[in-house]
Amino acid sequence: MVCIRKLSIALCAVILITQSCRNNSTGNGQSQAPVAQAYPVFKATAHNTILRTEYPATLQGQQNIEIRPKIDGYIEHIYIDEGATVKKGQLLFRISAPQYEQEVKNSLAAINSAEADVNTAKLQVERTKPLVERHIISEYELRSAEDALKVKEAALLQAKTTLANARTNLAYTTISSPVDGVAGMIPYKLGSLVSSTTTSPLTMVSNISKVYAYFSMNEKQLLDFSRQYKGSTLEAKLKQLPPVVLILSDKTEYPEKGRVEAIGGLINPETGAATFRATFPNPVRLIRSGGSAVVALPVPVNNALLIPQQSTYELQGKRFVYRVDGDKVTSAEITTLPAAAGQYFVVTDGLKPGDTVVFEAATPIPDGTAIKPEMRAEADIYKDLK
Repeated sequence: MVCIRKLSIALCAVILITQSCRNNSTGNGQSQAPVAQAYPVFKATAHNTILRTEYPATLQGQQNIEIRPKIDGYIEHIYIDEGATVKKGQLLFRISAPQYEQEVKNSLAAINSAEADVNTAKLQVERTKPLVERHIISEYELRSAEDALKVKEAALLQAKTTLANARTNLAYTTISSPVDGVAGMIPYKLGSLVSSTTTSPLTMVSNISKVYAYFSMNEKQLLDFSRQYKGSTLEAKLKQLPPVVLILSDKTEYPEKGRVEAIGGLINPETGAATFRATFPNPVRLIRSGGSAVVALPVPVNNALLIPQQSTYELQGKRFVYRVDGDKVTSAEITTLPAAAGQYFVVTDGLKPGDTVVFEAATPIPDGTAIKPEMRAEADIYKDLK
């Protein structure tokens, strides 16, 4: 009887323990059930926009003029400093060359002598004429006197030409700026011997009131450009181009807009590219000749499917988005145009208008993950669209 009672007590204990384990197991299972995480999403929509195709460019002033001496001599005076702003006609250098002053004096003396000879020859002709008319002397004497006068007059003309050349050489001792611009470096100092054959110029004056940005398009891009804009000639097509933007080396946008005004007539056989020239006003002389920048050409695109760049990610050279179907996420490969529309990509394949996309693609989301979509307004998603 005692054994039966003990067995009953043990059986009840086992049943209570088993029931308790089942209850604990059921409670733990409910606490570990996955909860869907909230993600901001949006509807991909089509918009009219402007793409900016960017091309590396080199910058040159409107004029880059080498200042070189035309005579031999020593630098006597330098009137400007390196980097100074100069005006057309402003004195830059003076070269000491006293030999040219002597040439001017010698030429003046030669002219005086030649004028005296001409006067003497004229007197001879005037004295001979009456004698010939009276048949006192032969006409040969008159002709000889007239020929002698012509010789003296030619000598006078030659002396005047020599004087003009001497004065021109003397004028070369002072060197002035041919244009408004900015002076470059000055490699020669006071007392340096210079000549017309000197390797380096005295300085360089750059007229940078306008700057030229030279950039290149490959042959395919040139053909696309030719087909995109109307006009029977390249010049007519250039007139259809909207103003272009210059992005400086510090990634800031230059405030002045420019125009593409010229295209090179040949494609470089080594690079397979044609050169374009865009002109930008430079009123405050911010841009200097020899710099580098990027020219951005605006290209209007109508009804383009746009998504923010931050809604995409790259994997093995391909671009993807997280597309949402109901509450499930799947990775979708998309194709975009090479040029971006500001902070947006133009999608050409892989999405269609109205598809729901996760706004932030920085965090990986496995395919098939259930999420809690939080729809964001279209105006908020495309607020930076230009």
